[in-house]
Amino acid sequence: MKQLITLAVLCSSFFCFSQTNEIDSLTVHLSFQKQDSSKVDTSLRLIKALYQAKSYKKALTYIDNTERLSKFLNHTKGIADVNYYKALIYAQRDDYYNAIDGYNRSKRYYIQLGDTLGIAKVNNSIGLIEIKRGNYTVGLENSLSAIQTFESRNLRNELSSAYNNLAEAYYNTKQVDKSLEFNIKALNVREQLRDSIGIKTSTRNIALLYSERKEHRKAIEYYEKVLKLLNPITDKKLKGEILPRIGAEYLQFKDYDKAAEYLVEGLNFNRKNNNEDGILRALNAVGELNIEQNNYRTAQTQIDEAYSIATKINNKPELLKNYRLHKELDSINGKFQNAFFWQGKYFTLKSELDKENQPKIPIITKPIEVKPLIENQDDFDTIAKQEQKEKDAILEKRLKAISYILGAAFLIVSTILLLIYLKRKNTLKFNRELREKNTQIKLQNEELSKKTNHLEEVNNVKDRLFSIVSHDLKDSISSIKGFIDLLKEDGISREEFYDLVPELSENADSASQLLYNLLNWSKSQMQNLEPKPELFNIQEVFQNKMALVEHKVEQKRIVLIDESHRDFIYADKSMIEIVIQNLITNAVKFTRVGDVITVSNSDHNGKSLICVEDTGVGISRENVDKLFQNGTFSTRGTSNEKGTGLGLTICKELVELNNGRIWVESTLNVGTKFYVELPKVKPAE
Repeated sequence: MKQLITLAVLCSSFFCFSQTNEIDSLTVHLSFQKQDSSKVDTSLRLIKALYQAKSYKKALTYIDNTERLSKFLNHTKGIADVNYYKALIYAQRDDYYNAIDGYNRSKRYYIQLGDTLGIAKVNNSIGLIEIKRGNYTVGLENSLSAIQTFESRNLRNELSSAYNNLAEAYYNTKQVDKSLEFNIKALNVREQLRDSIGIKTSTRNIALLYSERKEHRKAIEYYEKVLKLLNPITDKKLKGEILPRIGAEYLQFKDYDKAAEYLVEGLNFNRKNNNEDGILRALNAVGELNIEQNNYRTAQTQIDEAYSIATKINNKPELLKNYRLHKELDSINGKFQNAFFWQGKYFTLKSELDKENQPKIPIITKPIEVKPLIENQDDFDTIAKQEQKEKDAILEKRLKAISYILGAAFLIVSTILLLIYLKRKNTLKFNRELREKNTQIKLQNEELSKKTNHLEEVNNVKDRLFSIVSHDLKDSISSIKGFIDLLKEDGISREEFYDLVPELSENADSASQLLYNLLNWSKSQMQNLEPKPELFNIQEVFQNKMALVEHKVEQKRIVLIDESHRDFIYADKSMIEIVIQNLITNAVKFTRVGDVITVSNSDHNGKSLICVEDTGVGISRENVDKLFQNGTFSTRGTSNEKGTGLGLTICKELVELNNGRIWVESTLNVGTKFYVELPKVKPAE
């Protein structure tokens, strides 16, 4: 065994030495070459060697120089390759945004060249990133599109990665048969490549999948193959996992001798190496073995120890199994009350795990069709023209949308002003009549006093609306009108035109949000709102309202996570939709580039607890107390978005109308959580 280890070390040293020697040779060769396409090719070989040696910083230096030379020489293949290697390095650093950008750049040039292999390599790399990030749909599509090219050219290294990506994605979407199929394909390719680490990984995965399909003999066969491949020094943790798993498989056949042999060996091995996960797995399995052999006292000691470890390391699958064993043992011993307790904990945890393990994407996934983005192009000027056309088309769409919004804004403002005028006219008339009758009808003083107070509140609403419309809305609309006047009079240059478009869009968004909150707030203040409660799925409301901010989320490069689940709430759906939209819009407003917004719902004391959480700028302690007061608090967002101070006032009123409550928890520069608690059933009268 010592000789084998020594041989492995020598082989590793030789490989490192040969790799360093290759890098030195290419570096020297590169320094004497002329500035032509052959130098680009040599530099690409050096970049590849540096990437394989994980010398990423040095590789990036050569990538920048090679990209400049390739552009100078109009060497399209060189530009495509350096962008591909740059993306690979960003992916190794988990900088996924820059990695995806690099992959897309290289893919555009590969399509221009008609390089199907380059396109396939890019698609497979993008698939790997998306699978790591949990975007299994996109990951499957990209990896599947690369498979055919790799198989037709028998590119084993690429196939190994692609097959493994697909196997992982299919497993995470609960497609066990497809996952098994691609794990077996990955194992065959890795055996041809003599990839020892990959062989062990794929063999273990196949054994786990056979066990999940309850094909226990096949699972044992592959587990034992893994044992034969393990390195006694570097694979201790894996051995500690496999030994209890084999014992558990033999237990399914009632082969107690073989089960005991592997389980005892696994327990002793894991105790020796202080592997708590392995100890837990072995204790659960050997406890089950002792229950089946009627050794109840020994079994009790083992599953009790397993329980303490499971709760300590939070291994939920093994904790679930431990609950079942406790329930069975207490039932056998006649401790039915304890058995009922363990059964309750078992079903609660099982429901939680079932929700976590639900498939994240549809079962059927079709490979994407790679279509050329640019055809028959001779130089980079053509690419620039094409990109400019795309930008002009996007700009034209934005201007059309802004014009529609502007027209709608004018109509809405006119309607609001007319309604306010009519309401005010009626209010003044009614006030005059009340003053004339007030001296004559003393018995109705209390009722008249209430009506007078109500009318004064309506007047305050009117004054408030005039104030907001004359300041905030006037600013946004004046800015938009001024921009349109400049366009009509040709008073700005093309560069100034492009610079002003984002500000115009922001003003239109601000006016639209202001009008939305004004309408809802004035409606809630000017009339007695009567909620019309019904049962509805809160998850659908989350999904609809998240779609409304999708553009703003992409613009600010915010990560929007949906952890909601299907659950029914008894409330006025329209009112709750207003609340959810305001909370999500506020979260987007006060988050920065790269921040995270998470929406979720859970059961809390028989009610539904809704949470909109962000990792944005947060709120100071003194400002938290002002949030739900009538428009006393308003700040600008991280992208200078405007506010009215009405949104949270509306939210508080609408939530309380529906027998709920709303509150906030926030830490400055850390983030904010808004909670809304609503009934799930009709309140008892």
